[in-house]
Amino acid sequence: MPSMKLKKHVLDDLGRIKEKEYKNVLKTPIVVILDNIRSLQNVGSFFRTGDAFRIEKIVLCGITGTPPNREIEKTALGATKSVDFEYYAETISAIESYKSDGWIIVSMEQTNKSIELQTFKPKTGAKYCFIFGNEVFGVAEPVLEKSDIIIEIPQFGTKHSFNVSVSAGIVLWDFYLKNKLNFFSNPS
Repeated sequence: MPSMKLKKHVLDDLGRIKEKEYKNVLKTPIVVILDNIRSLQNVGSFFRTGDAFRIEKIVLCGITGTPPNREIEKTALGATKSVDFEYYAETISAIESYKSDGWIIVSMEQTNKSIELQTFKPKTGAKYCFIFGNEVFGVAEPVLEKSDIIIEIPQFGTKHSFNVSVSAGIVLWDFYLKNKLNFFSNPS
């Protein structure tokens, strides 16, 4: 049997939806809340990852940078145009707003009350806000106290934590798998 020559896919081969279509397609019932993220490149990575998993929105809080911003775009690669976002001066205000609309508040942090990611069982049909914290200080304690769930990602090396935007990719992929979401066969 002749072997097929390796060919990397280009954007057109991947069957991605267009930017205009993105605004109107079914979204994953997730809002990502950024609690005082200091790195603009991390903010951009959240947008790009949010686009990949079709999340509903990113909420930028406190010192977290907001688009338009050249440094954010370096890693967002245009995802600031597809993923909706809003800004709150205080993370607690964002939490209270989303909680009052029925969203479940989940902070990603290592605490004595956190559960490991693999044991987290999302409720079918529920809407989740995942909160990611500052690169040095993590999710602020008052934010943790307002959270419905605190989750940590198990780690086995010598470092204290993953990069915050890497954590987002892990958490969103886990949520996607556990909810058996399949946008590949039904893009609308």
